[in-house]
Amino acid sequence: MITRRTFLRGIGVAVGSGIGLAGYAFGIEPLYRLSVTTYRVTPRNWPSGLRVKLAIVADLHAHRYSMPIARIEEIVTATNGVDADAILLLGDYMSGKYWRSPRLAAEDWAPILGQLRAPLGVHAVLGNHDWWEEADAQRLRRGPVPSQLQLEKAGIPVYQNEVVRLTKDGQPFWLAGLADQIAFITGIVAGRMVFQGLDDLPGTLAKITDDAPVILMAHEPDIFPKVPDRVALTLSGHTHGGQVRLFGWSPIVPSEFGNRYAYGHVTEDKRHLIVSGGLGCSILPLRFGVPPEIVVVELGADA
Repeated sequence: MITRRTFLRGIGVAVGSGIGLAGYAFGIEPLYRLSVTTYRVTPRNWPSGLRVKLAIVADLHAHRYSMPIARIEEIVTATNGVDADAILLLGDYMSGKYWRSPRLAAEDWAPILGQLRAPLGVHAVLGNHDWWEEADAQRLRRGPVPSQLQLEKAGIPVYQNEVVRLTKDGQPFWLAGLADQIAFITGIVAGRMVFQGLDDLPGTLAKITDDAPVILMAHEPDIFPKVPDRVALTLSGHTHGGQVRLFGWSPIVPSEFGNRYAYGHVTEDKRHLIVSGGLGCSILPLRFGVPPEIVVVELGADA
């Protein structure tokens, strides 16, 4: 029989545990944890002997409280420390609106990202928040937005439906950067936001001039069903792994496909997608079960 004292003790434990978990989700995991997650992938038809190590930085959401300057400096130092051949930035440098006034401007964080170093360079695409947080861009339906301007000022090229041919140990490969798929908010229908994208996947891939393998940077993973076999690997962020993840499942994922592309290494029809859990926070400044991460991808490591 459960006594009154036992019942009250159980309530106290539950309340205390809830407070502790909330404190961890809001105060510990987002701000003090930083992991490096490594994937080793050899896509179909990947050239023998071509080994490429990539470091992925996604979804900073720079903010004076939840992603301050010191934290961004820590991330840059850690990313430089993995000794990648190239560093790829997958968008959403600007924070959302949960604390509007303290967010960091692009001129605050871009020079810090400009300290990233890799032999084959640092390359970037934009994310939806880099567009959504700019009233002029939303009104005019065009850029450039401050994220692009400040990254380029810091020496980091920003790809919007563009490609670049890189070479490692004498073997070439292509890096393609897709423009954002939900850049403009055009209205609300049946309670859901309607978007207009800037992405042009066929036009981007048409700029590739030989049969060297292709790595695609696309902020949102929802493009993946349309990505052809020609692309060896697609890299995305945006979802934050759901920002709350329990036993490999996220209750809320900002994707038309739900948990299908929420996080991690996904293979479909022998095509490869890696979705980073990202580094910052959106909507609410919390993370639980999906700590901030730098992703490292070792291509051809198993060849």
